[in-house]
Amino acid sequence: MGVLTNKIEREDLKPGDHIYSYRLAYTYSHHGIYVNEGNVIHFTRGEGQETGTGTSDGVIATCIDCFLSGGDLYLYEYDVSRKFFLAKARGGTCTLASSEPPEQVIDRAFYFLRKGFGVYNVIKNNCEDFALCCKTGLQVIPTVSVGQSGQAASFQAAAGVILSSSLEFLGRSSPLGFLATNVTRLVESYGKYCDNRLANDVGVRQDVRKVVLKEET
Repeated sequence: MGVLTNKIEREDLKPGDHIYSYRLAYTYSHHGIYVNEGNVIHFTRGEGQETGTGTSDGVIATCIDCFLSGGDLYLYEYDVSRKFFLAKARGGTCTLASSEPPEQVIDRAFYFLRKGFGVYNVIKNNCEDFALCCKTGLQVIPTVSVGQSGQAASFQAAAGVILSSSLEFLGRSSPLGFLATNVTRLVESYGKYCDNRLANDVGVRQDVRKVVLKEET
């Protein structure tokens, strides 16, 4: 693994790995937990899936080919340094949080396959949130505005920076005045983007709780 890519070969996968694959020309990524023998448990948008079986909330088990849907295979990284985290300009690839042992990760994935993982929400409760919870046992409290997904945090951070820059541009009397400070603003905006990404990482957030798995008796 490195700063430029997290691509991994199938033969290098281990049970309990958090994997992902890009969709729609790399506009977003889909995440899941590799179980064994080419099987993956992941969280989707709900029922009506063409492959796999699971609960109506969209936690399903499929083969890895179905999970990848023609895309390449990538490995999500855990326990990275802040420097490494910020060097990965795109969110949804790594976290400062540590992973628990593979057996616990797989147990959680199968638990959520049986019990569900709540209602899918692209910002608060998505496939990356599911995989992060399986790996760390942590989940953000329900009242917050954004989940622990690095991908969602990146989108929100980028949207905030773009909006801020657009408002500043509209407030200028002349476009040339805006362009004169564009380089400085670009540096400042990227710094803000990185700060927002880091603040929403599950490895540093305080608004998380440990998930307790409760089986029916």
